[in-house]
Amino acid sequence: MITRLLNHCLSFPKVVLKRSSNIKSYINLGTEMKLLNDKKQFEKALAIFDQHGINNILTLSNFTITQVLKACAHMGDLQRGKIIHNLIASETKNDIYVSSTLIHMYVHCGDIASAQSVLDSTKTKTPSMYGIMMKGYIKNKQANKAIDLFNEIQNPNDVHMILLFNACAQLKTKEALDLVKKISKQIPKSFFLNPRLLTSLLDALMKCGDVAHAEALFYSLKEKVLPMYGAMMKGYVDNNLPEKAIDLFNGIQNPNDVHMIILFNACAQLKTKEALDLVKKISKQIPTSFFLNPRLLTSLLDALMKCGDVAHAESLFYSSKEKVLSSYGAMMKGYVENNLPEKAIDLFNEAENADDVNMILLFNACAQLKTKKALDLVKKISKQIPKSFYSNPRLLTSLLDALMKCGDVAHAESLFYNSREKVLSSYGAMMKGINRLNIYDSAELVRSQLFISF
Repeated sequence: MITRLLNHCLSFPKVVLKRSSNIKSYINLGTEMKLLNDKKQFEKALAIFDQHGINNILTLSNFTITQVLKACAHMGDLQRGKIIHNLIASETKNDIYVSSTLIHMYVHCGDIASAQSVLDSTKTKTPSMYGIMMKGYIKNKQANKAIDLFNEIQNPNDVHMILLFNACAQLKTKEALDLVKKISKQIPKSFFLNPRLLTSLLDALMKCGDVAHAEALFYSLKEKVLPMYGAMMKGYVDNNLPEKAIDLFNGIQNPNDVHMIILFNACAQLKTKEALDLVKKISKQIPTSFFLNPRLLTSLLDALMKCGDVAHAESLFYSSKEKVLSSYGAMMKGYVENNLPEKAIDLFNEAENADDVNMILLFNACAQLKTKKALDLVKKISKQIPKSFYSNPRLLTSLLDALMKCGDVAHAESLFYNSREKVLSSYGAMMKGINRLNIYDSAELVRSQLFISF
């Protein structure tokens, strides 16, 4: 078994390195790999391991093994990491450093089940292991599991509490809010010296809808850091209180790019002349370095479009040297909202490697036109959609809506009934189209499907 795994591992492509005339000692191997890992030269670190360590893996120090696993994690090389884990499992299962690194490797590569298996099999669990695992659950949208794991920890530290609040913020439920309030009352005073803890607490309160509690906490703080302002501003926008977000922005000294993004989001929510004037004013004050964040340009374009200044948005978009797909999306959405669907379609044709959001907006533009030409485009693009895009339920809904609005009921029905996973919005798109066309038999059939599914 070990020989087969070794042969498999040796089959990995290797980076060509200049060999030393002397064979490296196993002691120096770990040190050299660490130096390469610290420089983020993970591929070279794995190449050295392949050259000097793989054939003697069972004699390597645990320090060296942790360096190999770190490199695997950062390279996203789950297959190699699993092979190494299988080779060293019996010798290192009780080593907390190797176990922690294994958990990190699996979490980083998205294999949460294997990470949990390592944690469960580890006799001595450290605080960092719990933290890594909680972070993995949150990253993979399994907030409830992160909370369950938190409840297993004796004497959780500030990092665990930050992650708990992040999990609750992801859930956005009354139960999550109650837990946030309960735990926040138990936090040792020393933990409040960590500004990240307060920021995550504010974010959780806002995401769970308790604006008043978040405000009381925020304004009671003597020292506020910029991320706290960001959490509050974002919370105001999420809770449809854009004016409060703007007022808070005006109280920030030296706002950063994140604050400006949220400000533009608040103005986009208002859609007023005053909001547009503020967007234009602030956009003239943006440091050039901030435009290295593509989200800033996207949010600015979105705000200009939502506030009705299409010309300004176009000028900014076409003067930008580097455009990302989200910027195309902001412009396309703006064109649709400003009843300029042809411009949205023209822009879609300029985008290279359009993503699912761009395709949704294209279908929305075609649905707005309701022409044969638009229908032909919908059919053409629908044949080119990568299967992975269908994981976004909004894509199917927008496609069904476009087909129905363009009058191709048969195609829409065929697509709808052949879809394995249907969401309520897909039923809504079908029902709306059927009602508009007065197709009563089809309406009854869709209704019956709806009652069966839900």
